[in-house]
Amino acid sequence: MELNVAIAGQGPAVLLLHGFPHTWQLWTHVMDGLSDRFRVIAPDLRGFGASTRAVDGYDAGTLAADAEALLHALGESSAAVIGIDAGTPPAFLLAMRRPGLVRQLVVMESLLGSLPGAEEFLAGGPPWWFGFHSEPGLAESVLTGQEARYIDWFLDAGTLGQGMDPAVRAAFLDAYTGSEALRCAFSYYRALPASAGQIRDAVRTDRLTVPAMAIGARPVGRALEQQLRPVADRLVGHVIEDCGHIIPLHRPAELLRLLEPFLLSAGAPAESARE
Repeated sequence: MELNVAIAGQGPAVLLLHGFPHTWQLWTHVMDGLSDRFRVIAPDLRGFGASTRAVDGYDAGTLAADAEALLHALGESSAAVIGIDAGTPPAFLLAMRRPGLVRQLVVMESLLGSLPGAEEFLAGGPPWWFGFHSEPGLAESVLTGQEARYIDWFLDAGTLGQGMDPAVRAAFLDAYTGSEALRCAFSYYRALPASAGQIRDAVRTDRLTVPAMAIGARPVGRALEQQLRPVADRLVGHVIEDCGHIIPLHRPAELLRLLEPFLLSAGAPAESARE
């Protein structure tokens, strides 16, 4: 198993875990903003971008193990871990399982399995594409040859129609072109029941003890924060207004204004708060 990794800067490690339909380029602006003070590490997750298109292992627990192995391979004994979308469950599980390794946790625009707190968000059912992506073999057979139109829908919705850097968009489209690339992407959704079970097991016996921050936008809002509240010892929550799902590309300056003081506060007492 090989992970393609972008690394910038020197200092305390910050590990960035992207989601769908992204690659490490999701973090381009964040890396630029943090690399003067931190060693920023942004992999393509298993099966995505230029990383190995594995047959299996798309559950959150295995992805967390991938992240842990990457940090060890890079000689890092601790890191702040930031996850968005599909990167949130493995970031959370890594913090739960290896609190000595995860210095701080930041999670964005995702849900954590079936933990309580997201009932309002899910009142109308999960997003339509969850079921479509979950049926083995279906979505890739329908979408092969139409990838650009499909991926563009998510990119447009995730930036509230305001678009993104053409080079980043091109990288995303390239990464999700072809039936095998699509199979890997949709394998995350097919592993959601296993991931949900891993999350339930984790919170059944342990609490999230590392300093944590939950950031919402559209459409998730405070649902993720509400899931974390009962299980986290030190949590701060924020919602970025007028911001689409793809926060690091749509509102990078606002995101950095939240991340920088939080990451620099490592070791300082944290209080439960929300804005």
